[in-house]
Amino acid sequence: MTNTEVVQAQVDAYNVQDLDKMCSYYAEDCVFAELNGEVRQSGRAAIRERYAQTFARYPRNRAWIVNRIAVGDVVVDQEEGERAPGGERFEVAAIYTIKNGLISRVDFAL
Repeated sequence: MTNTEVVQAQVDAYNVQDLDKMCSYYAEDCVFAELNGEVRQSGRAAIRERYAQTFARYPRNRAWIVNRIAVGDVVVDQEEGERAPGGERFEVAAIYTIKNGLISRVDFAL
């Protein structure tokens, strides 16, 4: 898989709330952080816990890509989403770093 295919496969799994498949695209030691800020989750288990809670709280949650830029090992997605059809919306820039075919870090600009 290319780096953009890895990121897209993760987004696709997120959108159908397939937690196992989604987490399979993250490295065991993956880090989630605020852009230029603190680390929020560290390790695949912590990421799994984060999204298990998100999917339980928002069973119709989904996101779509508005814009994507890929340079080397980095994929930057401008994402929009909603917690439920017609419900609360959100926007985020997710900066994915890919190493050895897995997402090793995600920096979020909210």
